[in-house]
Amino acid sequence: MTLLFTNVFAQDPVKIMLYGDSLMSGYGLSQQENLTSELTRSFKDNKPPIKFINASISGNTTKNGLSRVEWSLGDKPRIVILCLGANDMLRGLDPALTSNNLDLIISKFIKNNSVIVLAGMKSPESMGKKYQLEFDSLYPKLSEKYSLILMPFLLEGVALNKEMLLSDYKHPNARGIKVMANNLKPYILAAIEKL
Repeated sequence: MTLLFTNVFAQDPVKIMLYGDSLMSGYGLSQQENLTSELTRSFKDNKPPIKFINASISGNTTKNGLSRVEWSLGDKPRIVILCLGANDMLRGLDPALTSNNLDLIISKFIKNNSVIVLAGMKSPESMGKKYQLEFDSLYPKLSEKYSLILMPFLLEGVALNKEMLLSDYKHPNARGIKVMANNLKPYILAAIEKL
């Protein structure tokens, strides 16, 4: 009987960390509506079991993300869904700075043997053509440099769609979160394959 008991509990859950800003933390939403909860529901029957960790903080820039990465490594995530840079872009920070901070964050997670899904952001045209090109290209470049799994745009099908956004027209509402979770699923499955 004891043997059967240990076999049932032998599979430790795969820890997947959401490492980002308000877009992934669940800004303006209840705990049950945020991306972590939605993904947990979506993968509830997965074998091996998955534990999602919400390590996203509203307002974080890539600099903030870099300053807390060592602390986050303590959770020993097997997979990290990394999406930072939106707040850098809203502040008009130099894309080279954003890229450098993300590069350092990626290096630290790789050193920790985590598989990374890099979720990209896109700059609006209002930031100017030059800025838009530099910012939008930094995610594919980093993905290529480190052979990461790249999700080209976290807010695909959500951005600029009023039905998917809170009244600020920036952050996803509960419907938008469902779309994001659904879009993320194949990238997460690809990351699990790499473990």
